[in-house]
Amino acid sequence: MPLARRALLVALAASSAVACTSARAIPSDDAPRADRSGDADRPGNAAAKAARRLLPDHWRQIAFVKGAPRDTFRVSGRTGRITVTGDTPATQLTGLNRYLNHVARAEINWAGEQTGLLPRDLPGLDGTITRRANVPHRFALNDTNDGYTGAYHDWTYWERELDVLALHGYNEVLVYAGADALYHRVFQEFGYGDEELRKWIAGPAHQPWWLLQNLSAFPSPVSRQLLDARAALGRRIVDRVRELGMTPVFPGYFGTVPTDFTERNPGARTVPQGDWMGFARPDWLDPRTDRFVQVAAAFYRTQDEMFGDASTLYKMDLLHEGGDPGDVPVADAAKGVERALRRAHPDATWVILGWQHNPPRAIVDAVDKERMLVVDGLSDRFPTVTEREADWNDTPYAFGSIWNFGGHTTLGANTPDWAELYENWRTKVGSKLRGIALMPEAADNNPAAFALFSELAWREGALDLKAWFAEWAHTRYGAPDPHAEAAWDILRRTAYGTTRADSWSEGADGLFGSRPALNAVRAARWSPKRLRYDAAEFEPALGELLGVRAELRESSAYRRDLLDVARQTLSNRSRRLLPRIKEAYDARDTGRFDELTGTWLSLMDLLDELLATDSGHLLGRWVAQARAWGADETEREQLAYDNLSLLTVWGTREGADAGLRDYANREWAGLVGGLYRLRWSTYFEELRAALREGRAPKKIDWFALEDRWTRNPGRLATEPRGDTYAVATQVRDRLTALS
Repeated sequence: MPLARRALLVALAASSAVACTSARAIPSDDAPRADRSGDADRPGNAAAKAARRLLPDHWRQIAFVKGAPRDTFRVSGRTGRITVTGDTPATQLTGLNRYLNHVARAEINWAGEQTGLLPRDLPGLDGTITRRANVPHRFALNDTNDGYTGAYHDWTYWERELDVLALHGYNEVLVYAGADALYHRVFQEFGYGDEELRKWIAGPAHQPWWLLQNLSAFPSPVSRQLLDARAALGRRIVDRVRELGMTPVFPGYFGTVPTDFTERNPGARTVPQGDWMGFARPDWLDPRTDRFVQVAAAFYRTQDEMFGDASTLYKMDLLHEGGDPGDVPVADAAKGVERALRRAHPDATWVILGWQHNPPRAIVDAVDKERMLVVDGLSDRFPTVTEREADWNDTPYAFGSIWNFGGHTTLGANTPDWAELYENWRTKVGSKLRGIALMPEAADNNPAAFALFSELAWREGALDLKAWFAEWAHTRYGAPDPHAEAAWDILRRTAYGTTRADSWSEGADGLFGSRPALNAVRAARWSPKRLRYDAAEFEPALGELLGVRAELRESSAYRRDLLDVARQTLSNRSRRLLPRIKEAYDARDTGRFDELTGTWLSLMDLLDELLATDSGHLLGRWVAQARAWGADETEREQLAYDNLSLLTVWGTREGADAGLRDYANREWAGLVGGLYRLRWSTYFEELRAALREGRAPKKIDWFALEDRWTRNPGRLATEPRGDTYAVATQVRDRLTALS
């Protein structure tokens, strides 16, 4: 290029940088090929395409090169010209994330991001960053993910979610979307018609439990257009997973059949599975039989046709949560399931959940252990879990965490357990730890936990949590700030400083979302009864975050963290206030009772106002997403109920009474200000009337109220309103006044 022309381009670039707040660097003739605008459009350049989506103002400055040993990345380069080498696009993106976090000080997460402070030209490196994964399996997503995270998310959501999972080092992603259409096609070969199968299949929000063999036929039949749309989405997800160099983990076939299977298939043998939480479980086809072999063959053949090719990982949990083997020996059943999988896919690995007493020794001792992977949901849950090699007789397993149940919005995780256990278990003599398993029941929460847990598989040496959280505060907001560092040190010691010593892996949910009672201690039946840290020690984190300097407050990362901490601070106050309300009621002090219940409801209103400032905390979006999949108004109403009921009554009255109601409680705008406020105001009015009339309170039919509201929640906002910082400031000031 002539010098005069180059000088002109430099001048134009400089003037453009002044004129535009997000100017892109203009590549010169000697820039790496990946700097050119067309590079991300070339077939096979999946990492560059992802970088273009994630870093629209900087992707041209990053060259992705295929190479390096398996699961290894290298990052090098000078200012404005960064080269990332790796064996797959996902590994390359993991290298990019390492560079962004530790060199460029940017953060892309599934809950908020900070890239706005990146300089126009990406900073160079003094040397080369090289990392190799310390385990081969980096597994992501819980069986419940499609329900509690969002059964009605579209491709826009999934495209970003997969990019972010690749960026954070995952190489195996559980994909359940489209499994409904798969079952629908398969069983038409075994005597069932289109309509009766659509009545048997559960609605998308409840399908994870149908796939786990817990229920069927709830809450309404699915339509053909819905099945087709979900199959198309599932195929698109799988194609992108493969394009990024990751492995889709498919549901395998382990025996679920529709009603009356033996009547339509002479010679078939099934075992009734009884009930689960008020739902009739599907029957189980005996895996030792010829008919099982035929159904499994049809299942895997159809799955390959629908999703493009075979996988090497198939997720199956025999007899999940109370399943009944009848007179079928569990070991023989496991062998039958394994044989069918091997016939279809000789190189496949059976993935099974480590949960409660699953998998029993009868299963792991019956199969080829080197072709089974246990994704352990209890690694950081019970202090009695110490020797997984003994528990599963040397079956390979992945160290897992379920820091969230049902999508609770509570903040925190047992990070000291991760720091202590993971490396010790991985490196001990005879270890069978072969991976990590990211399995919160709902995704897109707890961004610090997500970042830290994901990093376990790519770390070298011991994990210093104090140093990690200090660096996280820098990376998360883009520059050092004493208030940010102080806030995250408080969070490290409180919400993220809990351990499995108390046999919990998640934090306590808030009482605003509980079914009203003066002695309420939790909202979900299987949640902790008390906070697992000192609320008074946690609360100053809000003031510290509010003190972060103004230029670091513009990112969605900062706003998300501020909302989370303000929300948690308000939520924690419910545990201090409710006992005072009970004292006033028991003392028949109506004045004090009115004052305190007024405070309670006003705090709920303030919480709803805070949540309404963030699009990710709007119940209206949850409902609108479901409605968008409906072909007509009737179907839109059915899908809205399917999605919303999962958060409230969950299912039938019997199931709600058994403990499912509020299992997926969460502090979202529209839910706090809607159902939760309605319940508490109704309850307080009845208690007030009982005090006034000198009688016992009347019993309230909570299920009837909850189900009625779920079917008609009224107008729900789908767009955020208000300013998070301003409302968080109100939260601090209000709570200070109440102290």
